Amino acid sequence: MQGDRVGVCVTQFDPKLLERGLVCTPGSLRTIFAAIISTRKIGYFKGSLATRAKFHITVGHETVMAKVTFFGLPPTDTKPSPSEPSSLETPFTFDREYFYQDEYVTGQREGASGLDPDQWALLEFERPVTCPALCLVIGSKLDTDLHANACRLAFQGRLLHGFEDKSYSETALAQLRIYKTKHKEGQVERVTDDYSVIGRSLFKKETNLQLFVGLKVTLSTGESGVIEGGFGQSGKFKIHIQEGLRPETKQLLSSTSKKKGKSGSKGVPTSEEEPKAESQPVSIHLHFKRYVFDPHKKMVQS
Repeated sequence: MQGDRVGVCVTQFDPKLLERGLVCTPGSLRTIFAAIISTRKIGYFKGSLATRAKFHITVGHETVMAKVTFFGLPPTDTKPSPSEPSSLETPFTFDREYFYQDEYVTGQREGASGLDPDQWALLEFERPVTCPALCLVIGSKLDTDLHANACRLAFQGRLLHGFEDKSYSETALAQLRIYKTKHKEGQVERVTDDYSVIGRSLFKKETNLQLFVGLKVTLSTGESGVIEGGFGQSGKFKIHIQEGLRPETKQLLSSTSKKKGKSGSKGVPTSEEEPKAESQPVSIHLHFKRYVFDPHKKMVQS
């Protein structure tokens, strides 16, 4: 029965050709090239668990090196609902978006004393491994000095999903929606009319501005707008303000432009001259998110 030691005689087979084998019910084991696991840091491990670092991963009957990417729930989803027990782990699903983490996050989850936030990890193995679903996974730093008097077991979890396709990074990884948040800041250079302004310092001269057309931006004075396209050849751009500029914003920008015109020895600066950033009172903020495994590297706004 299961768990017993057995001797198996296979005719016309050289045992020297096999170091270790697995006897199992057909279909109960899968050979995978990468995996998604739940993660919990082992408290005695004193080092950090950094994304893109390599760990020794013990899974099934094997220990293999793997690159690790940690991710968790978006910041707005980390609090358990009042009707949900605080000790209940959030199930993993490909239908949800996840937040990219530079490293495993430690700290108490609100309402669940002593627990870290729910987190997962993508393991990309250096060679394929064969193991059952939901098996125990242990991540270790076995290259740590044996005489350092330090715990080498770093984290543990359960295997939730395995990627069986060798080309998983091209065929399947895009469905894992892990994103990073991005923020760019520029300045308003001048007003063209009540509904349009020209911005600068948000992009480099060589940036393809067509990639940003249609993205929403906000001004430090509170107005919201949309990037309409480039303006000139120096990385400047035009913003359309749907609700129109506030009178105080127009007055602020107008008074600043007059000061700039008086300060120059030859009158108002030309459109290609870059005024000093510290003299510009209105800043432009662009927020978006980008999915880590999106092959097209699209920018997304909610």
